[in-house]
Amino acid sequence: MAKPSAKRLQHHLDMVAYDKQYETFGVSLAGMDEVGRGPLCGNVVTACVIMPSEPLFPWIDDSKKLSAARREEVYEQIMASAIYVSIGEASPEEIDLMNILNATKLAMERAAMNAPASLCIVDAVRDLHLPFPISPIIKGDSTSYNVAAASIVAKVTRDREMARMAELHPEYGFERNMGYGTAEHIQALRTYGPTPFHRRSFIRNFVGEADT
Repeated sequence: MAKPSAKRLQHHLDMVAYDKQYETFGVSLAGMDEVGRGPLCGNVVTACVIMPSEPLFPWIDDSKKLSAARREEVYEQIMASAIYVSIGEASPEEIDLMNILNATKLAMERAAMNAPASLCIVDAVRDLHLPFPISPIIKGDSTSYNVAAASIVAKVTRDREMARMAELHPEYGFERNMGYGTAEHIQALRTYGPTPFHRRSFIRNFVGEADT
């Protein structure tokens, strides 16, 4: 793996320093993040991660700042070293039923309910029903080392799901758009109609009511 730049190393140190303000860092301090709120298709996926204090991985960062190949590499590092990792998801049907914010909260609760955590830092979301306190922070995935790790696990997990979905429905280009509303995806929706994986409440502007 390539050596990080000085700027990235400093950012890494800043994220670790943020988490080190909690005395349970490296033991029971968890981070949690989600991916997939905006797409027209697929689950919303959350991850809850507790990283150890050693080793530290300087490439752990907000998943959006890493290439797909880098995310895969760092994902493997996280999975091999984390004290705890769990995934929680909410389906398109649940998203349609309860809206995306509440479905995200449900997915987070599923991810973290059994975590051996004393505290969980969460990217922005509040009012979760968990057996330990949470600390919601804005831009948590670029502030907290543990939240950044969770963002990578959630992103890689969902991207792999979309790649498998693309094998079932190649005409939508899911392996490229990850379910987001690109021109290619919207045209496929209008041509072929929705798959069972589409969020009906998200696609009404692109297909007729009868198709949803």
